[in-house]
Parts: sequence; structure tokens; C-alpha cells
Amino acid sequence: MTDETILDAMEKMGKAVEHVQAQFLGVRTGRANAGLVERLPVDYYGAMVPLQQLASFQVPEARMLVVKPHDRGAIAAIEKAISASDLGVSPSNDGVVVRVSFPMLTEERRKEYVKVVKGMAEEGRVAVRNVRRDARKAVETAEKDGEISKDDLERAEKELEKVTHEHVEMIDKALSRKEQELLEV
Repeated sequence: MTDETILDAMEKMGKAVEHVQAQFLGVRTGRANAGLVERLPVDYYGAMVPLQQLASFQVPEARMLVVKPHDRGAIAAIEKAISASDLGVSPSNDGVVVRVSFPMLTEERRKEYVKVVKGMAEEGRVAVRNVRRDARKAVETAEKDGEISKDDLERAEKELEKVTHEHVEMIDKALSRKEQELLEV
């Protein structure tokens, strides 16, 4: 019973870490990155579809992203979606591909992005701790109901603490990498 609870908690914590890392991809650095636009919703023949399903991406140079639609009829919709996003870029198309040029980030803007990323990381840490709290409650309830012994409860709590610490550490490492990336000129 405790093993199942701990495994379930580990899975949920892993998903929280993955979610934070995916959010980090959406934060703009000085470089072009497909992660910035691949989840943008595009109005494709009346349906909102993520851009990654409509096009492929290339990064020919550090601050240029090329979006090549699978269907040329979607170029205008893709261009409109990128323009409407909060990236602060203006795309251009040549009838075949959409080119997105990313301007250099100012020092002030970089620091703002670092604050945003730190907030995302804290949300991830809170999510991991919430999973730990829920798992601990489940284990304590099992102990009260007589399903597990006091020793099993202590062992499970130690294991939960260890797993929580490992997942928070993963988030912290991802945060430091992203901070370094953002502050790099």
C-alpha cells in the first residue's frame, strides 16, 4: 500500500517537473527557439490548432526562426497567430514560409523574464509539495486504519521526503539553467 502511494506520488511529482520545464521553453531568451511558438493556437479553418501540428520549424541563425507550414493555405493564419502572441515580434512571409526575427533583449527585459521564470519554478515546487502532502495524508490514514504499522509509516514518510527533495532539486537545476540562458548576452 505504501509503495503504491509513493510510486503514485513520484509519478505526479515527475509530471510537475515536466510541466515547469515545458513552461520554461515558452520564455523567450535571446535565441530563436521553436518552443516559443509551437503551442500557439492558430485558427485553422475554424478550429483552434496548436502551431506544432500545422508546421515544422527551423532555426537557420541564432535570432531567426523559420516556420514552414504543411499546408500553404495556413500561412496567413500562422502569421496572424504569431503577431497576436505576446512575443513582441512581427513575422513576415514569402508565400512559402513564415520568418520570425527576434530582436535582442534589453537588460531590463532579461531581468523581468528571470522573475517570471522564478515564479514558474516556485509554482512547480508548491505542486511537488502538495503531492507530498496528499501522499502523506494517505499513508497516515492507512496507519490509523491499521493497514500499515508505525514503522512502515515512518519509512514511507522518509521516502516521501527524499523523493520530494529530489524533484525540487530538478526544478532548481532547470531554473538555474534557464536563468543562465536568459542573462547570457
